[in-house]
Amino acid sequence: MPAERADAARNRAQVLAAAAELFRSGDPTAVTMEDVARAAGVGRATLYRRYPDVRSIAAALLDEHERELQERLLRGEPPLGPGAPPADRLAAFYRAMVELLERFGHLVLGAETGSARFATGAYGFWYAHVRALATAAGAPEPAQLADVLLAPLTSELYMRQRRDVGLTPEQIGDRLAWLAARTLG
Repeated sequence: MPAERADAARNRAQVLAAAAELFRSGDPTAVTMEDVARAAGVGRATLYRRYPDVRSIAAALLDEHERELQERLLRGEPPLGPGAPPADRLAAFYRAMVELLERFGHLVLGAETGSARFATGAYGFWYAHVRALATAAGAPEPAQLADVLLAPLTSELYMRQRRDVGLTPEQIGDRLAWLAARTLG
């Protein structure tokens, strides 16, 4: 793969920094490509050359954080990593996802709302992980159950529970841990 040109790297950094601020400071679902181009000080053509839409920019910002969690799931210490019973691993996964949503929910809202959520590589990874846990626990229909167990982690639901219901991240994590124990325990 050829090295990135200096001006292209500078533009990418400007775009990501501007987009991160836009997602953080306002309604992440209302950010437009025009907003990002203006805030980054680049032309729309420059922006579209690298990113086809706002979702792809949010996904690029979120990618590093999701990869770090994926690494912890694969090689980390139990209960998040291998070696713990499925229910304990699912509860640890839920708590890690709550932490990710708390810190980066604004990016998740920009990248993974509605059915777009299912098209992301991260969702595919989370799905495979939860399906494997359900299979290891002997749960019926683990493929269908995996989607059901991931449903409480939508960014829209998380934000509703935080803002409208007033739950703390710890309370949300506790309720999801209860769900994990009842489903896979």
